[in-house]
Amino acid sequence: MPPGRMAIVGAGSIGLAWSVVFARAQWQVSVFDIAAHMREAAPAGIERRLGDLHQAGLLAEPVEAIMARITVTDGLSETVDGVTWVQESVVENVADKRELFTQLDELTHGSAVLASSSSMIAASRWAGALPSRHCCLVVHPGNPPYLLTVAEVVPASFTSEETIRRAQLVLESVGMSPVLVQGEPEGFVFNRLQGALLREAYCLVRDGVISPADVDRVVKEGLGRRWAVLGPFETSHLNTRGGIRRHAELLGPAYERMGAERGQHDPWTPNLVAMVAADLEARLPMDRWEEHVANRDAALLRRASLGE
Repeated sequence: MPPGRMAIVGAGSIGLAWSVVFARAQWQVSVFDIAAHMREAAPAGIERRLGDLHQAGLLAEPVEAIMARITVTDGLSETVDGVTWVQESVVENVADKRELFTQLDELTHGSAVLASSSSMIAASRWAGALPSRHCCLVVHPGNPPYLLTVAEVVPASFTSEETIRRAQLVLESVGMSPVLVQGEPEGFVFNRLQGALLREAYCLVRDGVISPADVDRVVKEGLGRRWAVLGPFETSHLNTRGGIRRHAELLGPAYERMGAERGQHDPWTPNLVAMVAADLEARLPMDRWEEHVANRDAALLRRASLGE
């Protein structure tokens, strides 16, 4: 998809980060914040982030060339004039989002994707009454999105298939990795996974099992290093000879007991394991299991050699 024009509404850290993502991908970007001091600080904040990327060798052109595509505007109407994508990144408040998207709906008349960076608030809570609600959805990034490229695409039941398709294509074109999240679960997927780890971490500290510092060490020096190259299903698939089916057979009962200990009873049923295994075996076939394990180790070795 060729570069176009897009608008950032909300010049906090996520809004500025999104401006880097789009401007780096050749898009013309207009940035607006209702607070004058945020508008005044935006250019320096964007330039600092671009400077960091330049120092790391992660820009294909000079900082000045990218900055030339970014304009900070003084009004919402001017900001969204002629754009095909609006990325809202304001405070996590339903009433504020409803008011803002009502204005965006009136200004864009269904001509733009209206995306929210919200990490928790589903589009159905603020866009359901809008004439152009079919253009609305959540596009939730990791922070900062110019380094963490995954983006959750979370449509409401009224979001059109065309809007979902356009969102995925645009995100791919600017170097993001879109994942489609169905059903608008609270917290979506990124924060539900993160929350599961945090809940257990708090419980382990509460129960006197481990210190907060050592929880962080377990993740930084263990789980996090492995997860930098593999997801949790891929990890389980390659950790056990016989793949994830064997892993579930051997360890599923123990994980079920651990869940029950925390009041959660969600056993890995045979049908669920088979569904996950079918996906994994298509991506990481069992007849090449040793090769995939070697690739995992090679990726960990490369990161270790870089001091990561």
